[in-house]
Amino acid sequence: MNFIKFLGTAGARFVMIQQLRASGGIWFELNDTRMLVDPGPGSLVRANKSRPPLKLSHLDALFVSHKHIDHSNDANVIIEAMTDGGFNKRGTLMCPGEALENPPVIFPYAVAMLENVIKISASAQYQVKELKIRIPIRMHHQTETYGFVLESKNIPSIAYIPDTEFFPEIIPAYASSEIVIINVVFAQPRPGIMHLSLPEAMEIITGIKPKKAILTHFGMTMLKEKIWEKTKKLTEQTSIDIIAASDGMTVEI
Repeated sequence: MNFIKFLGTAGARFVMIQQLRASGGIWFELNDTRMLVDPGPGSLVRANKSRPPLKLSHLDALFVSHKHIDHSNDANVIIEAMTDGGFNKRGTLMCPGEALENPPVIFPYAVAMLENVIKISASAQYQVKELKIRIPIRMHHQTETYGFVLESKNIPSIAYIPDTEFFPEIIPAYASSEIVIINVVFAQPRPGIMHLSLPEAMEIITGIKPKKAILTHFGMTMLKEKIWEKTKKLTEQTSIDIIAASDGMTVEI
Protein backbone atom coordinates (compact mmCIF):
# COMPACT_ATOMS: atom_id res chain seq x y z
CA MET A 1 0.00 0.00 0.00
CA ASN A 2 1.19 3.51 -0.82
CA PHE A 3 0.49 5.95 2.00
CA ILE A 4 1.48 9.03 3.97
CA LYS A 5 1.28 8.89 7.77
CA PHE A 6 1.39 11.95 10.02
CA LEU A 7 3.40 11.10 13.13
CA GLY A 8 2.75 14.62 14.38
CA THR A 9 1.06 17.86 13.39
CA ALA A 10 2.54 20.32 15.91
CA GLY A 11 3.88 23.63 14.73
CA ALA A 12 5.46 26.52 16.63
CA ARG A 13 7.16 26.22 19.97
CA PHE A 14 4.22 26.24 22.39
CA VAL A 15 2.21 23.51 20.70
CA MET A 16 5.42 21.48 20.48
CA ILE A 17 6.70 21.96 24.03
CA GLN A 18 3.28 21.30 25.56
CA GLN A 19 2.68 18.42 23.11
CA LEU A 20 -0.83 19.67 22.38
CA ARG A 21 -0.13 17.94 19.09
CA ALA A 22 2.63 15.41 18.54
CA SER A 23 5.77 16.49 16.66
CA GLY A 24 6.95 13.25 15.05
CA GLY A 25 7.08 14.38 11.42
CA ILE A 26 5.64 12.68 8.33
CA TRP A 27 6.26 9.13 7.07
CA PHE A 28 6.03 8.50 3.31
CA GLU A 29 5.79 4.93 2.03
CA LEU A 30 5.57 4.95 -1.77
CA ASN A 31 6.47 2.20 -4.25
CA ASP A 32 8.40 0.27 -1.59
CA THR A 33 10.45 3.38 -0.72
CA ARG A 34 10.22 4.79 2.80
CA MET A 35 11.15 8.34 3.79
CA LEU A 36 10.67 10.11 7.11
CA VAL A 37 10.41 13.90 6.97
CA ASP A 38 11.19 16.37 9.77
CA PRO A 39 11.59 14.09 12.82
CA GLY A 40 10.80 16.46 15.68
CA PRO A 41 10.60 15.55 19.37
CA GLY A 42 8.95 12.16 19.84
CA SER A 43 9.42 10.90 16.30
CA LEU A 44 11.14 7.71 17.46
CA VAL A 45 8.35 6.96 19.92
CA ARG A 46 5.56 7.76 17.46
CA ALA A 47 7.07 5.51 14.78
CA ASN A 48 7.56 2.59 17.15
CA LYS A 49 4.11 2.92 18.71
CA SER A 50 2.35 3.31 15.36
CA ARG A 51 -0.23 0.65 14.52
CA PRO A 52 0.68 -1.14 12.39
CA PRO A 53 4.28 -0.42 13.45
CA LEU A 54 6.58 1.49 11.15
CA LYS A 55 9.88 -0.35 10.90
CA LEU A 56 12.65 2.21 11.18
CA SER A 57 15.20 -0.41 10.18
CA HIS A 58 13.48 -0.45 6.77
CA LEU A 59 13.64 3.34 6.36
CA ASP A 60 15.40 4.35 3.14
CA ALA A 61 15.76 8.10 3.65
CA LEU A 62 15.54 10.81 6.28
CA PHE A 63 14.67 14.30 5.03
CA VAL A 64 15.24 17.30 7.32
CA SER A 65 13.86 20.53 5.84
CA HIS A 66 15.84 22.74 8.24
CA LYS A 67 17.73 22.67 11.51
CA HIS A 68 15.07 24.03 13.91
CA ILE A 69 14.45 21.64 16.76
CA ASP A 70 10.79 20.92 15.98
CA HIS A 71 11.99 19.49 12.65
CA SER A 72 15.29 17.85 13.61
CA ASN A 73 15.27 16.87 17.29
CA ASP A 74 15.06 13.10 16.76
CA ALA A 75 17.22 12.94 13.63
CA ASN A 76 20.24 11.36 15.34
CA VAL A 77 18.29 8.61 17.09
CA ILE A 78 16.29 7.92 13.92
CA ILE A 79 19.60 7.40 12.10
CA GLU A 80 20.65 4.98 14.84
CA ALA A 81 17.37 3.10 14.40
CA MET A 82 17.56 2.95 10.60
CA THR A 83 21.14 1.63 10.75
CA ASP A 84 20.57 -0.95 13.51
CA GLY A 85 22.55 1.12 15.98
CA GLY A 86 25.25 1.83 13.42
CA PHE A 87 26.02 -1.84 12.77
CA ASN A 88 24.37 -1.74 9.33
CA LYS A 89 25.69 1.18 7.28
CA ARG A 90 22.75 2.11 5.10
CA GLY A 91 20.21 4.80 4.24
CA THR A 92 20.24 8.34 2.94
CA LEU A 93 20.14 11.63 4.83
CA MET A 94 18.90 14.67 2.93
CA CYS A 95 19.25 18.04 4.64
CA PRO A 96 20.54 21.60 4.16
CA GLY A 97 24.24 22.10 4.71
CA GLU A 98 23.46 24.32 7.70
CA ALA A 99 22.05 21.31 9.56
CA LEU A 100 25.53 19.76 9.52
CA GLU A 101 27.59 22.74 10.66
CA ASN A 102 28.12 25.61 13.13
CA PRO A 103 26.97 23.76 15.26
CA PRO A 104 25.44 20.68 13.63
CA VAL A 105 22.06 19.37 14.74
CA ILE A 106 22.89 16.04 13.09
CA PHE A 107 26.05 14.85 14.79
CA PRO A 108 29.13 13.51 12.96
CA TYR A 109 28.89 10.13 14.71
CA ALA A 110 25.38 9.65 13.27
CA VAL A 111 26.35 10.90 9.81
CA ALA A 112 29.12 8.28 9.73
CA MET A 113 26.53 5.52 10.11
CA LEU A 114 24.84 6.41 6.82
CA GLU A 115 25.53 5.13 3.34
CA ASN A 116 24.72 8.45 1.70
CA VAL A 117 24.50 12.09 2.85
CA ILE A 118 23.06 14.72 0.51
CA LYS A 119 23.31 18.44 1.19
CA ILE A 120 20.21 19.56 -0.65
CA SER A 121 19.99 22.74 -2.71
CA ALA A 122 17.39 24.61 -4.74
CA SER A 123 16.61 23.43 -8.28
CA ALA A 124 18.33 20.09 -7.62
CA GLN A 125 16.88 16.64 -8.14
CA TYR A 126 17.75 13.42 -6.32
CA GLN A 127 16.79 9.75 -6.50
CA VAL A 128 16.15 7.39 -3.60
CA LYS A 129 15.15 3.95 -4.86
CA GLU A 130 11.82 4.50 -6.66
CA LEU A 131 11.37 8.13 -5.59
CA LYS A 132 12.48 11.16 -7.54
CA ILE A 133 12.86 14.05 -5.08
CA ARG A 134 12.88 17.51 -6.63
CA ILE A 135 13.83 20.61 -4.60
CA PRO A 136 11.94 23.47 -6.28
CA ILE A 137 13.12 26.57 -4.38
CA ARG A 138 14.74 27.78 -1.16
CA MET A 139 12.10 28.86 1.33
CA HIS A 140 12.17 32.18 3.18
CA HIS A 141 12.87 31.21 6.79
CA GLN A 142 15.37 32.09 9.53
CA THR A 143 17.66 29.29 8.46
CA GLU A 144 18.35 27.37 5.24
CA THR A 145 15.10 25.56 4.46
CA TYR A 146 13.81 23.42 1.58
CA GLY A 147 10.69 21.50 0.69
CA PHE A 148 10.27 19.01 -2.13
CA VAL A 149 8.11 17.44 -4.80
CA LEU A 150 8.02 13.63 -4.88
CA GLU A 151 7.45 11.79 -8.14
CA SER A 152 7.27 8.06 -8.79
CA LYS A 153 5.62 5.59 -11.14
CA ASN A 154 1.82 5.37 -10.96
CA ILE A 155 1.40 7.81 -8.05
CA PRO A 156 0.41 11.49 -8.02
CA SER A 157 3.12 14.10 -7.51
CA ILE A 158 3.32 15.08 -3.84
CA ALA A 159 4.62 18.45 -2.63
CA TYR A 160 5.78 19.39 0.85
CA ILE A 161 5.89 23.12 1.60
CA PRO A 162 7.69 23.52 4.95
CA ASP A 163 8.18 26.54 7.21
CA THR A 164 8.43 29.78 5.27
CA GLU A 165 7.04 33.26 5.01
CA PHE A 166 4.80 33.88 2.02
CA PHE A 167 6.42 34.92 -1.23
CA PRO A 168 4.79 34.73 -4.67
CA GLU A 169 7.46 32.50 -6.22
CA ILE A 170 6.24 29.54 -4.15
CA ILE A 171 3.26 29.09 -6.47
CA PRO A 172 5.07 28.57 -9.80
CA ALA A 173 7.81 26.59 -8.04
CA TYR A 174 5.28 23.99 -6.90
CA ALA A 175 2.95 24.21 -9.91
CA SER A 176 1.53 20.92 -11.22
CA SER A 177 1.76 19.20 -7.81
CA GLU A 178 -1.27 16.95 -7.42
CA ILE A 179 -1.13 16.65 -3.62
CA VAL A 180 0.20 19.52 -1.48
CA ILE A 181 1.17 19.18 2.19
CA ILE A 182 1.67 22.63 3.66
CA ASN A 183 2.79 23.88 7.08
CA VAL A 184 0.29 26.45 8.40
CA VAL A 185 1.23 27.87 11.79
CA PHE A 186 -1.03 30.92 12.12
CA ALA A 187 -4.75 31.55 11.66
CA GLN A 188 -4.01 35.12 10.52
CA PRO A 189 -0.90 36.75 9.01
CA ARG A 190 1.86 37.76 11.42
CA PRO A 191 4.10 40.20 9.53
CA GLY A 192 7.77 39.77 10.36
CA ILE A 193 7.37 36.17 11.54
CA MET A 194 8.50 33.73 8.89
CA HIS A 195 5.63 31.25 9.01
CA LEU A 196 2.54 30.88 6.84
CA SER A 197 -0.95 31.84 7.95
CA LEU A 198 -4.17 30.25 6.73
CA PRO A 199 -5.02 33.05 4.25
CA GLU A 200 -1.49 32.87 2.81
CA ALA A 201 -1.65 29.09 2.58
CA MET A 202 -4.99 29.33 0.79
CA GLU A 203 -3.47 31.75 -1.72
CA ILE A 204 -0.72 29.20 -2.41
CA ILE A 205 -3.17 26.30 -2.66
CA THR A 206 -5.56 28.08 -5.01
CA GLY A 207 -2.59 29.18 -7.11
CA ILE A 208 -1.19 25.65 -7.44
CA LYS A 209 -4.64 24.02 -7.83
CA PRO A 210 -3.79 20.53 -6.57
CA LYS A 211 -6.36 17.76 -6.35
CA LYS A 212 -5.79 17.54 -2.59
CA ALA A 213 -4.25 19.88 0.00
CA ILE A 214 -3.33 18.75 3.51
CA LEU A 215 -2.80 21.39 6.19
CA THR A 216 -0.43 20.55 9.06
CA HIS A 217 2.13 22.00 11.53
CA PHE A 218 -0.44 23.95 13.52
CA GLY A 219 0.31 26.69 16.01
CA MET A 220 -1.90 27.75 18.92
CA THR A 221 -4.15 30.01 16.88
CA MET A 222 -4.91 27.25 14.37
CA LEU A 223 -5.91 24.92 17.21
CA LYS A 224 -8.06 27.60 18.84
CA GLU A 225 -9.76 28.22 15.50
CA LYS A 226 -10.50 24.47 15.21
CA ILE A 227 -9.25 24.36 11.64
CA TRP A 228 -10.48 20.76 11.25
CA GLU A 229 -14.06 22.09 11.46
CA LYS A 230 -13.50 24.60 8.65
CA THR A 231 -11.98 22.49 5.91
CA LYS A 232 -15.35 21.44 4.46
CA LYS A 233 -16.18 25.08 3.77
CA LEU A 234 -12.71 25.69 2.31
CA THR A 235 -13.23 22.70 0.02
CA GLU A 236 -16.60 24.06 -1.14
CA GLN A 237 -15.11 27.50 -1.78
CA THR A 238 -12.16 26.24 -3.82
CA SER A 239 -13.33 22.93 -5.35
CA ILE A 240 -10.07 21.48 -3.96
CA ASP A 241 -10.16 18.64 -1.44
CA ILE A 242 -8.71 20.35 1.66
CA ILE A 243 -8.17 18.46 4.90
CA ALA A 244 -6.52 19.23 8.23
CA ALA A 245 -4.04 16.57 9.30
CA SER A 246 -4.39 14.91 12.69
CA ASP A 247 -1.85 12.95 14.72
CA GLY A 248 -1.63 9.40 13.41
CA MET A 249 -3.68 10.14 10.29
CA THR A 250 -2.95 7.93 7.29
CA VAL A 251 -3.64 9.10 3.75
CA GLU A 252 -3.71 6.32 1.18
CA ILE A 253 -2.23 7.26 -2.19
